[in-house]
Amino acid sequence: MTVHFVGAGPGAADLLTVRAVSLLGSSPVCVFAGSYVDHQVLALCGPGTRLVDSQHLDLDAITATLTQAHRAGQDVVRLCSGDPSLYSALTEQTRRLDAAGVPWDVTPGVPAYAAAAATLGVELTVPELVQTVVLTRTRARSTAMPDSESLEATAAIGGSLVLHLAVTRVRALVPTLTEAYGTDCPVAVVAFASQPREVVLRGTLAGIADQVEAAGLRHTAVVIVSRALTVRSDEECVAESHLYDRERVRPLSPPTDGSTPDRPR
Repeated sequence: MTVHFVGAGPGAADLLTVRAVSLLGSSPVCVFAGSYVDHQVLALCGPGTRLVDSQHLDLDAITATLTQAHRAGQDVVRLCSGDPSLYSALTEQTRRLDAAGVPWDVTPGVPAYAAAAATLGVELTVPELVQTVVLTRTRARSTAMPDSESLEATAAIGGSLVLHLAVTRVRALVPTLTEAYGTDCPVAVVAFASQPREVVLRGTLAGIADQVEAAGLRHTAVVIVSRALTVRSDEECVAESHLYDRERVRPLSPPTDGSTPDRPR
């Protein structure tokens, strides 16, 4: 049988993919992180599904649960908050499953940064202003960051910077971010994106730490630093996308032979 790593998305059950919902309804075992996965997501599991909360289990204990279910002929959904490609410990878990000869696959989910951007109603890539999105974290009580990926290095790019697992360290990080972006750079903090308890803070690097501390945010939040956050009016836009340029998308004359014309790309 198969272990299905499934992206649970940011929290809202209706943001799960159709495939994710199908797997939840058909798998006899579901392993989830109770501190992140909403009860409405778990409600999509089939009747009689064995629910295993992994928040107090180490990787070996989680792997044991997955392999035992496989040997019992049961499919397992391993729910990951957000998308499995980001900070999900997918590498460690699948390496252990490979060693045990247990098959697995991955179903993507809506990542937290995308849900946060949707809540804010922003595009993180604005033509001629910012075209790069950096998804990263900083080190606190966690594994070391590669030397080439220090906050100084990633912030120096100047793109839309999305910090995961960093909301408790905002005040300590502001000086480094300010050096790269300036005190007036827009910042947004979104906690529990898409959930009823969602919290949204907007400001600049000069004052965002005060807002975070006043709100008492401790986890399940992303910090977005970007000039794109306040681009709204035509006057503020540096340029518009070439994708929809009038000259590029102008109607073509119909071919005389009745065939369908190819539109320039």
